[in-house]
Parts: sequence; structure tokens; C-alpha cells
Amino acid sequence: MQTQIPSIENSALALSTLRVEPEAAFSVVDAECDTLLYTFDGAGSLALGGQTFALTRGTAALVLAGEEGTLVAERDELAVVRAIAGPDADRHAPLGNREVVVRLDEGISGGATGARSFQVLLGPQNGSTRATLFAGFVPPGKAPWHYHLYDEIVWVPEGPGRLHLREATAELGPGSAFRLRPREVHIVENASAEVAMTVIGVFTPAGSPSAAYLTRDGAAEYHVAG
Repeated sequence: MQTQIPSIENSALALSTLRVEPEAAFSVVDAECDTLLYTFDGAGSLALGGQTFALTRGTAALVLAGEEGTLVAERDELAVVRAIAGPDADRHAPLGNREVVVRLDEGISGGATGARSFQVLLGPQNGSTRATLFAGFVPPGKAPWHYHLYDEIVWVPEGPGRLHLREATAELGPGSAFRLRPREVHIVENASAEVAMTVIGVFTPAGSPSAAYLTRDGAAEYHVAG
């Protein structure tokens, strides 16, 4: 079963959630598109290139264009976020050796706008040159207004949160998703008073999630806070 996030014209990215029933299989094959996977529930495996890789909650996997992979669920349902990076995505130069599977705790950590942090799961450093898949950690509260130069889709495993755009505010609960186009000014707010909110994001061109630009109001907020 799949839930598709509506695609946008002229975007190389698409995102959906996929649930593989217990002891069933799902083929991951695309001649033109790279597939970036993130397991958010259940357990199973990915068969690729004659090898089998275990998938558990918090595991990301990369199936490149032209490769033939198979997702297999164990005794429970396997639930994954599936991001597609099409052939029109700008390609980043490879920065490291290809990895098929990466655990959340093994990703490259870094800081982002405000007090947020992130872990890159798949990117140019391990073979994903069309798009970057990352986990973002948003502390209670919200960052200043800012924007990115890349095209991004964000999926929210758990809430509560809010997406602030110039023209509207949207509530974010478990399973919510939203798209941010290049230069779209926004704030992602964690509405919890105590617990950090995790988000899973994918963007193209591949690169660093910390590549954010403050608006003039945001820069002023930073100046005062400092």
C-alpha cells in the first residue's frame, strides 16, 4: 500500500510512504530514477546485487537507477518512506564510497538554522549524488525565517509541529508531509514544550541541510539574540 505526496511540475523529486505486508515482497526497480528509502516502522530486508541488507526502524537504503532491489517484510508490516530522484536532478560530485544501507545513528551530524541539528543519511559522501536524505532534529520552539536554494520534501514521523509560510500556517502531525520550493521562506516549529521533533527530509541538488539563508528579519533576530 502506498501514500503519494502530490508531485510538482518541473520537480525532480517525488515522495511516498510504502507499506509491505508481513512476509510479502515489493520490487524496487527504476531504469531512470534513484530511490532513497527510510524505514520508520517494522523490520525486513533489502535484496540488492546478490546481497541481503537488514532493514529496521531508522535505517536508510539507496537503490540507484538501473539496479533491481527487493523489499521483504518479516512477520510484521514493513513501513518505509520512498523518495524518488529523477534524471533531471542536478548531480553533485561523488565525495565518498557507495553505501547501500545506513543506520540513523551512523549518519554525519551537523548544525542547522537556529538550535536545530541534522544527520545526513544518504548523500554525495556515500553514493547519492542526485539527492540528499537526512534526519532533522528540531528542539521546542522555532527558528528564524529562512529559505534554502534546493527543492525539498519533508516528512514528519511524529508531532506536534507547525509549518509557517508567509501566507499561512499548517499543523504538522504524525505522517504529515510538505514541500518547500527553492527560496520559499518558512519556519518549521516544534510545538512540544519538552521533546525534540524529528523530521525526515530529501532535497535536490544534493548537498548539506545546513545551507540555509536568513531573511532580513531573521538576521535581525539573530543579532538581537546574540
